[in-house]
Amino acid sequence: MKIGVQVKLMPDAAQASALSATLRVVNERANWVSAVAFEHGVPREYELRKHTYSELKASGLGAQVAQHTIKKVRDAYTTLKANLRAGNLGRPGSKRRVKTESKPVMFRPEAAQPFDDRCLSWQYHARTVSIWTTAGRLKNVRFACSANALKMLCEYRKGESDLIERGGVFYLVAVCEISEAPVNENPSGFIGVDLGIVNIATTSTGYRAAGRGVNRHRKRQQDLRTKLQAKGTKSAKRRLKLRGRKESRHVANINHVISKKIVTTAERTGRGIALEDLTGIRDRVRLRKDQRTQLHAWSFHQLGQFIAYKALRAGVPLVYVDPAYTSQQCSQCGHIDRKNRVDQATFACRACGVIMHADDNASHNINRKGEAVWTAGRESRVPATP
Repeated sequence: MKIGVQVKLMPDAAQASALSATLRVVNERANWVSAVAFEHGVPREYELRKHTYSELKASGLGAQVAQHTIKKVRDAYTTLKANLRAGNLGRPGSKRRVKTESKPVMFRPEAAQPFDDRCLSWQYHARTVSIWTTAGRLKNVRFACSANALKMLCEYRKGESDLIERGGVFYLVAVCEISEAPVNENPSGFIGVDLGIVNIATTSTGYRAAGRGVNRHRKRQQDLRTKLQAKGTKSAKRRLKLRGRKESRHVANINHVISKKIVTTAERTGRGIALEDLTGIRDRVRLRKDQRTQLHAWSFHQLGQFIAYKALRAGVPLVYVDPAYTSQQCSQCGHIDRKNRVDQATFACRACGVIMHADDNASHNINRKGEAVWTAGRESRVPATP
């Protein structure tokens, strides 16, 4: 399992200038490679290298950096093709899709650049790195990180690290390969997790993460964005970027806390975790105009990813279930009726009369479906011997 560990670089003025210039040069060269790739119909990486490698070397890039620049461009086109195939950029013939397909991929001047062990070396105990730049090799560039991050780097770092500039601050994101824990093949049950907007997560064990604080924070940030967008000045645009990053960090931190709580409970009790498969929910659901902002700001996918990788590290079984009727079906008698859902928070079964919180009822339905999915996956499909 691969995990990215981010450290903050603390270069002096001369080192910061060299790092900034390096990013701008390699991304300018990446834009040239992208134009060549677009002109030749986006060839495979080996063919693209034949068209561009010599020119990159002649322009001052080192051999490894030139290789990584070509690979970065080819990977960008692979990602673009996947997004087009998935319909993330609109339907064929749509204005957005036609505009995207009609021009080469472009890279921002401060876009991330990968470095391998030939271009970047770590001195963990000294907390410094040595890195290639267009101005030569920089040595003793200090970095800062938490004790846990440093321990993970020392034990598990392997492969490439990405150099990133964000708001004038430089970061390195290193890849750490961590061995996965053996999965518990005989869980004592499953914890059903109902994801929502009013309540971020509700589990069948009784844990409920209220979304009141996050929603208030988002509403406050949205009001501030509206005011800044109305100004339209350079300073306002700069503040908009800072606000956006701050909101993303705030939401990610909350999702980390919730996912850790859920996975820790499952590990301690020897159970698995059952999540709803909410793929494509934004395309299926139709809401009023005043509700669309909340739906599109809903970070259920990020929370699901956090739960998935934490479960993988802890050896906790994880299954995905069909979300159909989990909010309309009674977890006690199984009766399905749209009228069972009285309002957002109340569930009242029309058949057996049970009344409970709607999210609690849904989490119990997900729990039951999770056990069924796990059992079906473990059953033998080989025909019985006559």
